[in-house]
Amino acid sequence: MIVRIMGEGQVKLDDSHFAELDKLDDELLAEMESGDEAGFRRTLGALLDAVRSLGAPLPADALEPSELILPGPDASLEEVREMLSDDGLIPG
Repeated sequence: MIVRIMGEGQVKLDDSHFAELDKLDDELLAEMESGDEAGFRRTLGALLDAVRSLGAPLPADALEPSELILPGPDASLEEVREMLSDDGLIPG
């Protein structure tokens, strides 16, 4: 799976890591719904760190179709809320 982190680039991530990312996505969704700004920041950082550490960055000049687009680390709660589907940032 190719994941784009907005403002950073793309990462190739094995599908086997999906469950771990989905758990963080569920936490992020719950924190957004409750308005927990501190929890939102912490979990968004953890989600992005997991993608970076579990995946392999693609070259900066690579333009692969992204299967998943995640907000950058400085995204606001409102910006992320606009990106959400009913399932959160990660569908499924």
